[in-house]
Amino acid sequence: MSLQKHQMKRFIAISLCAIGVTVVPLLYAKQRGGATAAARGAPTAQAPAAQTYRAPRTGDGRPDLNGIWQALDGPNWNIEAHAADFGSVPQLGAINAIPPGIGVVENGPIPYRPEALAQRSENFKNRTGQDPEAKCFLPGVPRAMYLPQPFQIIQSTEHIMMVFQFAGAVRTIFMRDPKPAPAPSWMGWSNGHWEGETLVIETTGLDDRTWFDRAGNYHSDELKVIERISARSPETLNYEATIEDPKVFSRAWKISLPLYRRVEKNAQIMEFKCVEFAEELLYGHLRKQPTTK
Repeated sequence: MSLQKHQMKRFIAISLCAIGVTVVPLLYAKQRGGATAAARGAPTAQAPAAQTYRAPRTGDGRPDLNGIWQALDGPNWNIEAHAADFGSVPQLGAINAIPPGIGVVENGPIPYRPEALAQRSENFKNRTGQDPEAKCFLPGVPRAMYLPQPFQIIQSTEHIMMVFQFAGAVRTIFMRDPKPAPAPSWMGWSNGHWEGETLVIETTGLDDRTWFDRAGNYHSDELKVIERISARSPETLNYEATIEDPKVFSRAWKISLPLYRRVEKNAQIMEFKCVEFAEELLYGHLRKQPTTK
C-alpha cells in the first residue's frame, strides 16, 4: 500500500511538471505576442492611428490656428525630465514644491558646453532672485509658449500675432519680406512661412537675459529658435522648437510639447501686469525701512 502511494505521488509530480513545460512557454509566448508582432511591423491593437487631421482653412487657404492656447505647466519648471523637489521658497511648503515632469527635451539632456553647464548650476542656486519670470521680464522665445498662462494666436495674410497674458507680451511674426533682427529685444524678431500644414517661425535677436525655465536653463545673445506649429486636432496643436546657440550648446537640440485650446465659456486673455508684484523683489533693498514680514 505504501509503495502504491509512493508511485501515485511520483506520477502526479511528473504530470504537473509536464503540464508546466507545456503551458508556461505558451503563456510566455502569448504575453510577448504583441511586442513580437510590433517588432515585425505587424499591426497591434495598441498601435496609434496615423495622423490624418486637417485644420479648417482661413480665407487665404492656410491652416486656421486662431484661438486661445495654453501648455501644461511642467516645462516652465524644468524643460528636462525631473523628480519632485523643494521649491525656491521652502516656507511655502507644497504650494511652491516642484512637481515631477517627464521633460520636453528630445534625445537626452541639453548639450551644454562644460563652462556653460557650470553657469546653469549657478542660475539654479540663485533662482529665487534671478529667474526673469520672478522679475516680470518678458519671457522670450520659446518660454512664452509654455508658461502656465494662456496666449492668443491671431492670423492675417501678412502677419501672425501672438498675444500673451503674462506681462502683456506680444509677438509679431512677419509672413512676407523676411528681414534680420534690427536689434536685440525680449521677444526677438520672428519671420514665418508655411510648409504645408505647418507654420514655421525663425526667431533671432533675442535678449540673453531670458531663461528657458525656472531651473536656470539659459542661452546667450546668439540664440536662434526655429519653431514648427501644426494642428493635431480641433483642440490641440503640435509645438516643436529647435534651439541653436553655439556659445552655450555643443549642437542644436529640440523640444516638443502639445498646446491645448482653452474651450471654456468666454475664454479670453486677461490682464496680468506683473510689474507691481516684482517691485519688492527688485527694489525692496532700497527701502529705508524694510517691509515687515
